Amino acid sequence: MTDLAARKAAARAAAFARRKAAHAGTAAAQAGHLSAVLDGVLAGYRGLPLAGYMAMRSEIDPTPAMEAAAAHGPVGLPVIDGPGLPLRFRAWAPGCVMVEGPFKARVPAQGDWIVPQILIVPLVAFDRRGGRLGYGGGFYDRTLAGLRAAGPVLALGFAFAAQEDDALPLEPTDQPLDLIVTEAGVITPQARP
Repeated sequence: MTDLAARKAAARAAAFARRKAAHAGTAAAQAGHLSAVLDGVLAGYRGLPLAGYMAMRSEIDPTPAMEAAAAHGPVGLPVIDGPGLPLRFRAWAPGCVMVEGPFKARVPAQGDWIVPQILIVPLVAFDRRGGRLGYGGGFYDRTLAGLRAAGPVLALGFAFAAQEDDALPLEPTDQPLDLIVTEAGVITPQARP
């Protein structure tokens, strides 16, 4: 394991613990507030194709904001086609039939593929410069790089404030977040040096 990989693994483990504690301590109390903040941010982008995710473990559930967005435009969920590949996004609607996909993520059983212009991105940790530490598979980094090469895309991190870490071990291929929504408010990242 390289030094960077070891630092990322250590940062990931610490961030998982912080997220789990934040989820246990605030999930029920903050769920409505977090959804309202996210929905407020998304209101400025109504009608644009949006991709969310189905929350797993201690991730924050973006479903209420996705449901609101689905009334105005297409919403999709990420589908993993295989290691080393970018994500694809299958159309989702409230109440659609879901199945278990890779990594036990719930995905629509069928539907059209969409190309999102806004991604609600799950994460393990973030910094105020838009840095994001994910699960280590590189799926969102590859996906965002490809989408951004084709046109403008808004990457919106959805996290607990406790997931902030100003010492993230990042590398050039890590794609930055454009906004971060937490229970403490919306963070507009500072420019990276």
